[in-house]
Amino acid sequence: MSDRPKSILVIEDEKSLAGALELKLLKEGYQVTVAYDGKAGLECMARRSYDVALLDLMMPVMDGFEVLTAARKIPAAPVFIVLSNLTQPQDIDRCMKLGARKFFVKSEISLAAIVEEIEAV
Repeated sequence: MSDRPKSILVIEDEKSLAGALELKLLKEGYQVTVAYDGKAGLECMARRSYDVALLDLMMPVMDGFEVLTAARKIPAAPVFIVLSNLTQPQDIDRCMKLGARKFFVKSEISLAAIVEEIEAV
């Protein structure tokens, strides 16, 4: 990791998972902001820039697909890593076409592996 903490935006409506991600990332030295729906996540991105966004797909108010679409208009949009329980190939393809760097199934990835993926981007 570089000398300064990277800023991470967690956009996740499942509060227990969002909290676990936040604690793990803070422990690893990252600056973390949590948004509990897509609209709130976009509002965070409008106020400041983030290096990486961890993005859920199925959320109230605005889903992850809408966030990826809207984020294309943000000049300094973060790198998106999608964490979802959707496993259909068409959902994964859609995310990648909308600009996601990585796609992971929540139930198949550990918090430690998520940190490794953030380090890789």
